[in-house]
Amino acid sequence: MTALVDAASPVGARRLYRDGLVVPTTGHAPGFTQANLVMLPQDWAYDMLLFGQRNPQPVPLLDVTDAGSFRTALAPDADLRTDLPRYRVWRDGELVDEPTDVVDLWRDDLVTFLIGCSFSFETALLEAGVPVRNLEQGRNVSMFSTRVQCRPAGRLNGPLVVSMRPVPAALVATAVQVTGRMPQVHGAPVHVGSPGELGIADVARPDFGEPVEFEPGDVPVFWACGVTPQAALMSSRPPFAITHAPGHMFVTDVPDSAYRMP
Repeated sequence: MTALVDAASPVGARRLYRDGLVVPTTGHAPGFTQANLVMLPQDWAYDMLLFGQRNPQPVPLLDVTDAGSFRTALAPDADLRTDLPRYRVWRDGELVDEPTDVVDLWRDDLVTFLIGCSFSFETALLEAGVPVRNLEQGRNVSMFSTRVQCRPAGRLNGPLVVSMRPVPAALVATAVQVTGRMPQVHGAPVHVGSPGELGIADVARPDFGEPVEFEPGDVPVFWACGVTPQAALMSSRPPFAITHAPGHMFVTDVPDSAYRMP
């Protein structure tokens, strides 16, 4: 119970992760923006910046650090090397480790990209009366690679990754309206209904995250996902990169309302 209380605030949540709590961050610090994380050598930073500019729905950039800085204006007291529950380490496009901090791997040429996350609109969905099944079931959200290709940028290319949430059919329009007002955390869905149109064979077998069960009358709704850069790393194979583990986000001090359009 104490851990859940501490995770209700961004500072408390980050302290828990720094102290060793390893869990998906969905539902933590409700009302505060969460972010995907990508760390790349400065030699690759322009490619990632351009990739975000050309693919703003899956890669909405919230902050980009100076080379060698592990601080962000989104949470000035945070340490980006320690304050996520779990990271991923990539070498030549291959996943080689999933540590709980990356202090020993830190390099002075690393540039960190913080990218909007769909966890940030879950509070808004709940406030509008739209159930969030992954929260109800205590599960990480389901995420899938699609056959839709992102627009390439320099050396980076790869498929669009989407998150999927079952939504009651009668509330799909509400979900579209609510999330459409939050473009910096992925905005409106990219697809509703048939998973096959995105090249997804089975919504019960996600590529990332966990399966989420449907209630009677639910339909699958798909949003662009900040795991998309990880798919680009696998495709483009930079020599070194660090990312968040899917669902294990950076919790910022910024209220979700800051990214919500009237």
